[in-house]
Amino acid sequence: MAGILSSGTISTKRERIAKLAREAPVMAFTSLAHHIDIEWLREAYRLTRKNGATGVDGQTAAEYEEHLEENLRSLLDRAKSGTYFAPPVRRVHIPKAGGTTGELRPIGIPTFEDKLLQRAVVMVLECIYEQDFLSCSYGFRPKRSAHQALKALRNLLMEMRGGWVIEIDIRKYFDTLSRCHLREILSQRVRDGVLTRLIGKWLNAGVMEDGAIEYPESGTPQGGVVSPLLANVYLHEVLDTWFEYEVKPCLGGEAHLIRYADDAVLIFSSEEDAQRVMRVLPKRFGKYGLALHPEKTRLVPFRPAWDIGRHGPRGSSQTSQPGSFDLLGFTHFWARSRRGHWVIKQKTAKGRFTRALRRVAEWCRRNRHRPIREQHRELSQKLRGHYGYYGIIGNSGALACFRFEVIRVWMKWLARRSQRRRGAGYLYGLLDRVFPLLLPAIVH
Repeated sequence: MAGILSSGTISTKRERIAKLAREAPVMAFTSLAHHIDIEWLREAYRLTRKNGATGVDGQTAAEYEEHLEENLRSLLDRAKSGTYFAPPVRRVHIPKAGGTTGELRPIGIPTFEDKLLQRAVVMVLECIYEQDFLSCSYGFRPKRSAHQALKALRNLLMEMRGGWVIEIDIRKYFDTLSRCHLREILSQRVRDGVLTRLIGKWLNAGVMEDGAIEYPESGTPQGGVVSPLLANVYLHEVLDTWFEYEVKPCLGGEAHLIRYADDAVLIFSSEEDAQRVMRVLPKRFGKYGLALHPEKTRLVPFRPAWDIGRHGPRGSSQTSQPGSFDLLGFTHFWARSRRGHWVIKQKTAKGRFTRALRRVAEWCRRNRHRPIREQHRELSQKLRGHYGYYGIIGNSGALACFRFEVIRVWMKWLARRSQRRRGAGYLYGLLDRVFPLLLPAIVH
């Protein structure tokens, strides 16, 4: 009961902040830290993930919970008095989405207490910025998801009957984000000394890798709770409001933006408009210390084949075939429906498919000597997670292909478990009859 009452009190506080932010869209908040009290920290603790990797101090959530009230009160005192020390984040490397084979990207793992305090600050900042963010932004926002962005994109392109698409790829966005510009952007809405001091400490906390600490002069540490919100605030100013209020009024045709964190596409009904925006994009991002990838940022003619055939090429950017582009792990392309109509379909992007299968193959190699029943259970969970994201209408072929390839690599490593080699027919029959893997499922 106490937890329910506490959550209700926090919700009331957050709604007050949000209401004030809506009523005063250009006001800078100078007094926000008083909202963060012991109940606020308890709610932040409840919302903080408990099973994540540990930071540089090695402390787990369970260990922190042993003296929870004492720890929370100490944390509150240190945060308010300015004596809180932001420890460096522990850097690890994971495969990069959309990257080439073996390409890794770094992420930072804060300590559990750091995650908790960052969550408390995010709970305040979200109340303000959720009133400012535009509907074109979907990444790391409450009640918004990647699949909503994909659906909105498809609906817009179907209504427009195609058009011209600019794929935006920001080179090393989280590593090159200018902290100076970020502070200026934040100061437009948040000037509370406690919060800005904490954000500054997190930005300057440093990164620990192999026992050595580095202090990058730009960027935000990926993996931190506050980093996605700061990244959204930055691109809200750099791209969203600029495109909506400065660019679109100057265009001759229809135009839209869909953005999920640093993944974004611009769609246009007019090729001339698309070419004009394409020319000014590098200057706009360069003004804020960001660089667009020269090869991955591209203008794609995205019209159905019947439209291209009727009008013919209308410029150097035109091709005789409808183009395709990738966003959020899906390739978007024109194809005929079962009734023969031209529609936009979405399938698992080739790079994502290959990378996911490579991870499964590596897991099978490392775990090939475990009991088959255990392997079956974990591989089924991996397939369930894959279907949970890629299980959209029209993608059943790619899902079935992925399942087939998983079975193939599983059989390959099972066959190498001992010197007594089993034939492919025996293994396939065993997996098909006794340990069948989860069938593809359309979730979305």
